[in-house]
Amino acid sequence: MKVAIASDHGGNQLREEIKNLLDELEISYEDFGCNCTTSVDYPDYALPVAKKVASGEFDRGILICGTGIGMSISANKVKGIRCALVHDVFTARVTREHNDSNVLAMGERVIGPGLAREIAKTWLTSDFEGGRHAIRIGKITEYEEQNN
Repeated sequence: MKVAIASDHGGNQLREEIKNLLDELEISYEDFGCNCTTSVDYPDYALPVAKKVASGEFDRGILICGTGIGMSISANKVKGIRCALVHDVFTARVTREHNDSNVLAMGERVIGPGLAREIAKTWLTSDFEGGRHAIRIGKITEYEEQNN
């Protein structure tokens, strides 16, 4: 698995925690920034990661900002992206199993590093169940194809 990861200024510390987790899990990743504490615009970091995942260059993406909301909204504008904003372990698992999410968004100001690590690990190690869920994902993909 290959993961693209990024944050804005509001997610820098949590991004470092998740990079440590990726190292521990021996998951390959590329860090797309940001590497600053001054205010930056989250779409400048969310969109490149989403595009890399949508193109197939990366299998999954992880995006972090203060709340995760801006990152998830931005990423979901990219055709083929199913970005899930997650703040608990249950939805981390279910969004992979039922929604085949390919990008995870989290908020550093919403959850602490321990929970964020549990969420990311669960999301990274859960698989899509397919079946009835694949039909639903197919409907989303069909809509994207007809409306982009």
